Amino acid sequence: MGAAPEVDTAQSVAELSDRDRRIIDFERQWWKYAGAKEQAIKDLFDMSATRYYQVLNQLVDSPAALAHDPMLIKRLRRMRAQRQKSRSARRLGFEL
Repeated sequence: MGAAPEVDTAQSVAELSDRDRRIIDFERQWWKYAGAKEQAIKDLFDMSATRYYQVLNQLVDSPAALAHDPMLIKRLRRMRAQRQKSRSARRLGFEL
């Protein structure tokens, strides 16, 4: 088995749409916006919070998003994994 081919960072970032880049940039600094995050999502992206989080979840798995902002995407992946772990533990009756 060989190593996976390296992904050209410039090409990966170019694969992100403008909306995807804006979502990643917003997620990095949403706390700077006055008011509730959900309202800022509606105002900036004209989508519901539910749809925003669906798109963000897809972006978290995207190599292009990882190339665009590695620290943020890795942090979001860790946070998602921790939430999944906590949910699984609660379902099984464990407390973490």
